[in-house]
Amino acid sequence: MAQAVEEWYKQMPIITRSYLTAAIVTTIGCSLDIISPYNLYLNPKLVVKHYQFWRLITNFLYFRKMDLDFLFHMFFLARYCKLLEENSFRGRTADFFYMLLFGATVLTGIVLFGGMIPFVSESFAKIIFLSNSLTFMMVYVWSKQNPFIHMSFLGLFTFTAAYLPWVLLGFSVLVGASPWVDLLGMIAGHAYYFLEDVYPRMTGRRPLRTPGLIKSLFADEPVVMARPANVRFAAPPVDEIPQN
Repeated sequence: MAQAVEEWYKQMPIITRSYLTAAIVTTIGCSLDIISPYNLYLNPKLVVKHYQFWRLITNFLYFRKMDLDFLFHMFFLARYCKLLEENSFRGRTADFFYMLLFGATVLTGIVLFGGMIPFVSESFAKIIFLSNSLTFMMVYVWSKQNPFIHMSFLGLFTFTAAYLPWVLLGFSVLVGASPWVDLLGMIAGHAYYFLEDVYPRMTGRRPLRTPGLIKSLFADEPVVMARPANVRFAAPPVDEIPQN
């Protein structure tokens, strides 16, 4: 069992493995009181006035207390982050990292801007960790890129992947969770999907081109098709060789 888990972990692509590891270590550290969540949450005043810039990153690593909800989000993080990195972004690690960076920036901007809008500022003020929203963004992007895959929800009913974010949103509402967290992930995911997939087809321009600095951080290997083993290309028979 331990060996199977180790093999599963080692086979994960680099971004998925790194994010999953950081999330688990951070959440366990907070549960054991080794790390204080008060040093991790998103606080604009502490970021700007006290230069605690790490909060812009750490708020995406903490998934609250270790319970069923934590296992639920770890499953979605491991599954859909891996599916995106291995399929849609195969051989494009830098582009995948840029997608996560874009999503994190959009989510942070929405929360900061929403905190200044009357009537909804109180709701946004309660959102101090955006880890669940970033995970939901990956689910949304995957569903948009694989809309026709058939899925089942707890064996109760089947649907296509295009409706997966809405099914999960409905489930969150049924269990009493705030829909804002999932909605933010859907907004960030749709922004990325539109700018990366829809807008380039409409105009021929790609506004989310990955910067060269980020590409230089990752040595992406080209995707090649391996030739089947034990295949030999024999020379044609002598009688088929044209004579001059």
